[in-house]
Amino acid sequence: MTERTQVGIVGAGPAGLVLSHLLAAAGIDSVVLEQRDRAFVESRVRAGVLEQCTVELLNGLGVTERLHREGLVHRGVNLQFNGDRHRIDFAELTGRSITVYGQQEVLKDLIAARLAAGGDLRFAVHDVRVDGIEGPHPTLAFREGGAQRTLTCDLVAGCDGFHGCCRPTVPESALRTFTRTYPFAWLGILAEVAPSAGELVYAFHPRGFALHSARSPTISRLYLQVAPGEDISAWPDGRIWDELQQRLACDGWVLDEGPVLEKGITPMRSFVCEPMRHGRLFLAGDAAHIVPPTGAKGMNLAIADVAFLAEAIIRWYATGDAAGLDGYSDRCLARVWRVQDFSTTMTTLLHVDPTGDGFTRRMQAARQDQIRTSRAAATALAENYVGLPLA
Repeated sequence: MTERTQVGIVGAGPAGLVLSHLLAAAGIDSVVLEQRDRAFVESRVRAGVLEQCTVELLNGLGVTERLHREGLVHRGVNLQFNGDRHRIDFAELTGRSITVYGQQEVLKDLIAARLAAGGDLRFAVHDVRVDGIEGPHPTLAFREGGAQRTLTCDLVAGCDGFHGCCRPTVPESALRTFTRTYPFAWLGILAEVAPSAGELVYAFHPRGFALHSARSPTISRLYLQVAPGEDISAWPDGRIWDELQQRLACDGWVLDEGPVLEKGITPMRSFVCEPMRHGRLFLAGDAAHIVPPTGAKGMNLAIADVAFLAEAIIRWYATGDAAGLDGYSDRCLARVWRVQDFSTTMTTLLHVDPTGDGFTRRMQAARQDQIRTSRAAATALAENYVGLPLA
């Protein structure tokens, strides 16, 4: 069976769903294909920090009623170096803020709103294949409910993540990739306990990095730096809490504990592919780039990509002007590399490098001291953390 749409979108993550909303607002048809079922997409715990510009974009889509009711607005962040906690005041330094609201909650809101508006979202499709991206009418072939289908498009948006099918469609000779693998990983837990701090706490400790965050007024999200090959079975709940207590310890502050609902280990890496466009295929989000999570940028960067892509697509359909499509990759990559720089800086500032020497540690201590004592350094960090303008 062959069908047709204007824009075929592969992947129902933040990038794919936001793009479908932005296009629909301009009267442009799209179909979203997602290999996972809806329940999985809506339950997978991922990022949880939204930049102010991301919230403003979601406001424009009319999908933030629950976000504003349940999200936690943070006007600062705490950096802790060897037990000494220092607050970066976003409101004072930038006049902006962030909102803590889980990615899975964002996706629930986007999916519900898109379906309510009659959007074409297809979950649990299999064997998606992208063809004809160098011609005027690329196709998406896939299996749905046991039937083989083909979707003919004008454009294809590859929003299907690092392991998706879209990026491999581009000839190797047409892509350049940049990768960095970090010598540590994050062990993350979701715990049924009210957050012990009103704002995020990023802690450097000789035993390794730790992060205290939140997902709701009753659920905490916490992380520990561990070795990349660490076995999660070697980390019973008691050991995790003991380590968190040591690394996050601060005079006059108590870390409350609770039942661990979920835990896992995530390797850390940076990845960028250039360009983010080949023919009629446009890559966005993790399909094109990955940043280490220390800067809380992954979801925000994916949404910025599709904000730029939607603007270019709308212009092309309205006027026939392809300048936005032609400039999409360069526009995105300028932001991607700046965000990579910030995320890498945060990562090296706060983690114990097992491959480093005394010189490395002393340089790290100097950077930490600059953050504590220089308003200019604190302002630069705050400006990047709350997010760059979508310009």
